[in-house]
Amino acid sequence: MNTVSERTPQLQTKLPAVGTTIFSVMSSLAAENNAVNLGQGFPDFECDPTLVGAVTDAMTRGLNQYPPMPGVPVLRQAVAAKLLKLHGRSYNANTEITVTAGATQAIITAILAVVHPGDEVIVLEPCYDSYVPNIELAGGVVVRVPLVPGTFRPDFDKISAAMTSKTRAILVNSPHNPSATVWTQADMLKLQDLLAPTDVLLISDEVYEHMVFDADKGRIHQSAARFAGLAARAFIVSSFGKTYHVTGWKVGYVAAPAALMAEFRKVHQFNVFTVNTPVQYGLASYMANEQAYLGLPAFYQRKRDLFRAGLANTRFKMLPSEGSYFQCVDISDVSDLNEADFCKWLTTDMGVAAIPLSAFYGSGFDQRVVRFCFAKKDDTLHAALARLAGL
Repeated sequence: MNTVSERTPQLQTKLPAVGTTIFSVMSSLAAENNAVNLGQGFPDFECDPTLVGAVTDAMTRGLNQYPPMPGVPVLRQAVAAKLLKLHGRSYNANTEITVTAGATQAIITAILAVVHPGDEVIVLEPCYDSYVPNIELAGGVVVRVPLVPGTFRPDFDKISAAMTSKTRAILVNSPHNPSATVWTQADMLKLQDLLAPTDVLLISDEVYEHMVFDADKGRIHQSAARFAGLAARAFIVSSFGKTYHVTGWKVGYVAAPAALMAEFRKVHQFNVFTVNTPVQYGLASYMANEQAYLGLPAFYQRKRDLFRAGLANTRFKMLPSEGSYFQCVDISDVSDLNEADFCKWLTTDMGVAAIPLSAFYGSGFDQRVVRFCFAKKDDTLHAALARLAGL
């Protein structure tokens, strides 16, 4: 009788640097210690029941089979109308808008569509943790350029110095995760001038577009769609999950010129093909309520202010929170521990989970700063602040 081998063939990993993420580590630690989890960036409150009703209605009407590959027309039309109204840029819903399975899929699809082996892609650190693996999976070369430590503003001299004849794209994220900074009109104009004489593409991660605070100070979201020279070379990425408090639905969209979108869709059709049908119809219906996103800055600014008022009673030094739903703090006056160890201590001993900013740098650069998420119920924030009061 022959013995069947149960040997699993050995693989050469495509992502040797990727292991268990700090987000998984901290969430597990938070659960083990019954800590208030202000680490991962998602709400702990429900979405508008009207949105759930719109999706349910689509299901009961039988809208449950495959939709068109780029997304249902009515949703793409609603997105195009919103972009025109908010940013003054006209996108063709048929050829320049694609609905995606969340922003993370949108970003890797854009990268796979345009990055060839050996192409260089600039990322501005600290950055969202999917950017670098996405580039590596495409065979691209990651070129890391730091945002200015402390302020997290773009350093255009360093960006310019990093650009070569091999540069294929640059990834920009505003409002920014993790630092909560927002690019200004002047920043976007500088980027436009820098890219103008090149063929470098822009991947503009704008998932927190409706979370920009202090409008009374003139701060607004400066989408790449507002700048003709950027829009002409940009994949603009957004997230319905972030905007409507339904991160688990994993639905987003991309807007790009037709020539770029044609390449994007070549990849999109083979890595996800299309996106949940009834959710698309539900979102399209719900988008008629413009206040659901126009009211978001005030909604989250109130939570930011509540959280900052509580942190003012601690020894944390608060960094500005201009947008997104994150608040970064300098821990120098609280502890001598490094960021990662401090976050573990904060979770186990103080019962509040946070994320070290060093996790967003390839080098693990430690500047004694950690990130909290305030996209939580008021009761959750009060509970966390009560525990942090000991600091």
